[in-house]
Amino acid sequence: MSTSQKTVVVTGAGSGIGLAVAEIFVRKGFNVVLNGRTKEKLVRASEQIGHPDQVAIVSGDITNPKSSDQIVELTVARFGKIDILINNAGIFNSKAFTKYTIDELDTYLGYLRGTFVLTQAVVRQMQKQGHGGTIINIGTVLASNSIFNFPSSAPVASKGGLMALTKNLSVELALDDIRINAVAPGVVNTPILGELSKEQLSALNNMQPLGRYGKPQDIADAVFYLANATWVTGVILPVDGGVDASGDGIYHGLK
Repeated sequence: MSTSQKTVVVTGAGSGIGLAVAEIFVRKGFNVVLNGRTKEKLVRASEQIGHPDQVAIVSGDITNPKSSDQIVELTVARFGKIDILINNAGIFNSKAFTKYTIDELDTYLGYLRGTFVLTQAVVRQMQKQGHGGTIINIGTVLASNSIFNFPSSAPVASKGGLMALTKNLSVELALDDIRINAVAPGVVNTPILGELSKEQLSALNNMQPLGRYGKPQDIADAVFYLANATWVTGVILPVDGGVDASGDGIYHGLK
């Protein structure tokens, strides 16, 4: 099967990591379906990417279970099948553990639930197609390496569940030739972080062994590798400038 025949679904594709992931797959000749909550944002993203013959948009919030079947149905209607799913959608907010509300926790866990349901729908479609597939989850290095003064217990609880799901499904679905991997980004400068001052950006650079914070393209490159690494499954790949290897001592300089 040529790459031009393969179809990729990317959630949270309107900006940041999701948009960078979509761009690299389109550039390499894949068909790509962009999913996100806001149709206008997806339209802008698709216009930025170009190649309208390769790109479709399906707006919908994955925390709503009804969105999952819609994403699969519209993708198959447009491109005939699904070969790759990139579970990227999510939100993030750093605050003290005792300051998170139950509603905020439910929102974060809603993304885990929604990703679970969408992955179920995509796996059923892949099993029906009968030629395998690959699913790549976007987690976080914070699930294995806490930042001393960058508390994030609620979002990490959700992403940690997603990374555990990666390991479990990689074994369960191996006989279907469906590979499940994850990328665990470090600090990446995307809109989800908000507007950062020069001082804050400098602090982010200083906490990375490689001397700079991440860019969406860094994560997209890793995702594309995993999508095409046909003998790799069950891997959680840190893409973090060396943070995972360094342990937690490097984080103490972040202000």
